[in-house]
Amino acid sequence: MLTAAPPRAAPPETGPDALDPQAMREPLPNAWYCVGPADGIATNRMRAVALQGEQIVLGRAKDGTAFALRDRCPHRGMALSKGKCDGETLMCPFHGWRFGTDGRCRDVPTLSTHDSADFSRIAVQRFPVIESAGFLWVNPYLGPARVEDVPAVPELGFEAAGCLVLELEVEASFDLTTLSLVDPGHVAFVHDNWWFRASKELREKVKTFQPVPHGFVMTSHATTTSSPLYRLLGGAPEVEIEFRLPGVRLERIVAGTKRVANYTFATPLGPNRTMLTNALYWSMPALNLLKPIAKPLMRQFLTQDQQVLQHAQKGLDRKPTMVLLGQGDLPSQWYFRLKREALEAARAGRPFENPLERQELRWRS
Repeated sequence: MLTAAPPRAAPPETGPDALDPQAMREPLPNAWYCVGPADGIATNRMRAVALQGEQIVLGRAKDGTAFALRDRCPHRGMALSKGKCDGETLMCPFHGWRFGTDGRCRDVPTLSTHDSADFSRIAVQRFPVIESAGFLWVNPYLGPARVEDVPAVPELGFEAAGCLVLELEVEASFDLTTLSLVDPGHVAFVHDNWWFRASKELREKVKTFQPVPHGFVMTSHATTTSSPLYRLLGGAPEVEIEFRLPGVRLERIVAGTKRVANYTFATPLGPNRTMLTNALYWSMPALNLLKPIAKPLMRQFLTQDQQVLQHAQKGLDRKPTMVLLGQGDLPSQWYFRLKREALEAARAGRPFENPLERQELRWRS
């Protein structure tokens, strides 16, 4: 089975209602993207982030509510993140203009008492922001209001006794980075670590996948105890792996009353720049003692993804096509099908309809 990415199942549509091919090459415009840990901002501490080429400043109002504004003063273009925030207003460090956390201009101190200029209509663009699973999520969509399902943000589902978070910027496109979240075939070659893969022999895997809202899930199954992490949990834990648009991988591990979750998020920073965020949560306080060991191992794991994706991106820059072959590449094709459906549903103003069906896949890993 050969296909280009995005797959071309039919000739392109024409006419005013046709889906813009460029839209399939870009991240979904109307979706929640991870922009960093929630504890990275406070009422007097802001954080500047990039999202889809947009510069955004994050902060908190006095009541603890997070806000996200375009990081640009409309006066002279100064970054508001370079100024100060007291939980009620942000002050531009260039000329002292003040903006509320709702983006509205509150004060222009350089105006004379004889100046008739009205600043009440001046505002900085505000973006929706929510908190979940210990992270902040921003939707950068600025288009007209329309009926559209937006993929839900991840939730943890249990009280974590500890957490490790690692962020790594990848010089690769959002699509290429996101495909690594659903690609089972690369694990045996990219992540060939003594602590992750005790067996060096490729073995055939048989897994059942089924559709879920805005994605698909590899249904819960008992795994082997070959991994050191699994041995720490004791017994053969149940593992479930879910992928969800726009670029979210949720791995949930259950062993009796013990819970471990490994969440990975892809965030588009700009053209060929993607943030890869990995968060590992656990319910057992004793595992906190292993943090000094676990963090460098996590960094090694993510760095392997980073390096191979950056080399692959250079190849795609020379020839931007992919050959997707076999059942192990079906999840990658599913990603493009889900993305196309999200764009077409948004264009038509109708609810998202998952085009996938329950299916058993086989591959060697």
